[in-house]
Amino acid sequence: SGTVVGAVVLSRSSAELEERVSVLWTWLGAVALAGLAAAAIAAIALGRWVSRPLSSLDAAAQRLGSGALDTRSAAGAGPPEVRRLARNFNGMAGRLESLVHGNRATMADVSHQLRTPLAALRLRLDVLTQDTDPQTAEELAGAQGEIARLSHLVDGLLALARAENVLVEPVSIRVDEVLLDRAAAWRPVAEERGVLLRPSCPGPVPAMAGQGHLEQILDNLLANALDAVPPGGHIEATAAAGGDGARVVVADDGPGMTPRQQQMAFRRFASSTPGGAGLGLAIVHRLVTSNGGSAVLSDTPGGGLTVTVTLPAQPPDRARRPGLVSD
Repeated sequence: SGTVVGAVVLSRSSAELEERVSVLWTWLGAVALAGLAAAAIAAIALGRWVSRPLSSLDAAAQRLGSGALDTRSAAGAGPPEVRRLARNFNGMAGRLESLVHGNRATMADVSHQLRTPLAALRLRLDVLTQDTDPQTAEELAGAQGEIARLSHLVDGLLALARAENVLVEPVSIRVDEVLLDRAAAWRPVAEERGVLLRPSCPGPVPAMAGQGHLEQILDNLLANALDAVPPGGHIEATAAAGGDGARVVVADDGPGMTPRQQQMAFRRFASSTPGGAGLGLAIVHRLVTSNGGSAVLSDTPGGGLTVTVTLPAQPPDRARRPGLVSD
């Protein structure tokens, strides 16, 4: 009749259900973590599969850029696109090696073959000069001068071919000792021409360069300065240690160069000196950059030309190759 007589309460513990839900969530979490771990491992493996041949190709490109023309990249690993890229790189490197070696060999062979007939021609002109009249002897002397200029050009081509064809491992050198030695060797020539050559080194100046490269650099810089400076001029050759290497400066008070001439000075056969071969600064540029350094041309205060050469204190990173800089 709607009157409450009593109540019956049914209860059941939810612990078992909660335990089952917890186990289910645990399994779901474990499966998710396992899936993520498997995906990460697969992604890492895939990334290495793709990046390993790319790293090898990058290293090969660095070695090729540093002058090792026989460098090739492995083309048998990685995705098809990467293997195709490696094959194209190897083909490019092979053609570049063939072209450069052919150019160097031709230059060296031609220069070498020209030396013998030039020497024979000079000897014949010397003999003719002794048994001829003064007017003819004067003409022969002019011809001898042209032959001497041509011989100097041939020697410069040979030096440039050797500088481009040799990749020397850098060694530790004392820039101050080399500078003083080369200045002493060129001082008699400077005195004969009435030019004051003054070397200056405040202390030990270490650097890294190929064996004999700094000597060639200084010889070319001093020879160029002596050719440009008139009698009574001055040449300052200094060396100092910097934070990142050695700094060598050769400054003269000669006629100097225009900005356009400075931009082209390190190119072959570009000479601002009448009768110059235009190879000295090209050799300097090749030797300096092959050792990871840089060469800078600027105006000397008061007139003249200043050449600043920087050489690293540590073996150069072949991935970075400084080039020509002109102020």
